[in-house]
This record gives sequence, structure tokens and C-alpha cells, in this order.
Amino acid sequence: MKLNTILMLALTATLLTGCAGTAPIHNVNQSLSQRYTDNQMKVAIIEAGIGRKWVMTPVAPGILNGRLSQRGFTANIRVTYTDQSYIIQYVSSENLKAENGKIHGNYNRWINNLDQDIQLRLAAQSIK
Repeated sequence: MKLNTILMLALTATLLTGCAGTAPIHNVNQSLSQRYTDNQMKVAIIEAGIGRKWVMTPVAPGILNGRLSQRGFTANIRVTYTDQSYIIQYVSSENLKAENGKIHGNYNRWINNLDQDIQLRLAAQSIK
């Protein structure tokens, strides 16, 4: 009976550890169906970032750096954009187990959320 309990606990611990495992780093390369001004793109990206607690810093025309710090984790990204596309690229991180092209699953979730919010803000600008 004790052996079964130990095996069940070991299996549960393994499954829980797998949930917090690493996955390939997700970079976004988003093409848009319509054109936006430089300012529309910049505002949509910055506002989406702020909504997700990213600190977005303009670096040059068409380039923003983003930084997110949460619960001891830090992620740095670069967002490059044109009038009809944007790219979100991983730059560096702290405490996210980044190694050999893989990273903690939280990072990919943060990037997917940011991507969705950028698209929503751009869509909202289309309606105005």
C-alpha cells in the first residue's frame, strides 16, 4: 500500500513539474490585412504592452523594446513594425530557464497575450 502511495505521489510530482517546463521560444511574425500609420502601430503596441504590464521603450522608428518583470521573472523583447506587419522577438530573460532555444512556458503565454492585445487595439483603430 505504501509503495502505491509513493508511486502515485511521484507520478503527480512529475506531471506538475511538466506543466512548468520549458517550450520552444515563441517569436511572433504577424502580417496584417490593412495598413496603419507609424503612429497607429506604435500606439497599439505600447498600449497593448502597458495593458499587460510591459514597459515599452521606443528605440528607433519602427522599433520598440519591451520589458516585463513579474514574480522574480524578467523578459526582454524587441518589437519591430511596419505599416502592415510586426515582429515580436525574444532578446533575453532572467529566471525563465532560457536555454538552447527553449524557455519557461510563462514567457510564451505572455507573448501570445501581447500579440492578441496588439491585434485587438489595431482592430479598434480600424473602426474609428
